[in-house]
Parts: sequence; C-alpha cells; structure tokens
Amino acid sequence: MTTDNKRATRLVLLVSAVLLLSGCTDKPGSEGWCQTQKEIPKSDWAGEDAKTYAKHCLIDSTTIGSDAWCEDLDETPKNKWTTEEVAQYGQYCVVKKVGDGGQ
Repeated sequence: MTTDNKRATRLVLLVSAVLLLSGCTDKPGSEGWCQTQKEIPKSDWAGEDAKTYAKHCLIDSTTIGSDAWCEDLDETPKNKWTTEEVAQYGQYCVVKKVGDGGQ
C-alpha cells in the first residue's frame, strides 16, 4: 500500500469515527437530551441549555421527537417545515415508528 493510500485510509477511518461518535449524542431539545438535562444540576448548565430546555422540554408538544411533537408536525403542511424539522422528523418520528414495529 502506498503512502497516499495509507493516508487516505486513515482519513476515512478518522472521519467515520467522528461521525459515529457524534451520532451517539442526543440533539438539544430531543427527549433523550431533556432526560439527560434533568439529571444535571442546573448550576452546571450552559446558558443555551436553559433556553433550549425551556423551549423544548417543559411542554411535551415542543419536545423534539415526542409523540405530540410528531403529531403536530404531521398536521403542519410540509411546505411550512424547516430543513431542520425535516431531518428531525425523519430521525425521531419515522425511525422511531420503524424501530417500534410501526406502532
């Protein structure tokens, strides 16, 4: 294997590792993130954490990925969805339904 091939292989492995590790963290505002935040002392939260928690975790219908959030988005015309909502819907609503056996 040439030096260039070794470098390319290492780069691909490094990028893959970073993507895999970043995919394991809960997105701010998601159900998992809200649950994690509940367990962290509020004095340890970053400034944005309190704002995000208030916006997405206090009312179920705004918690990203909750059943109420998915239902609310289902009722919103798709042309009104943001790009972020499309991605979140796919990750939290569609994948969750598939993982639950479509229930």
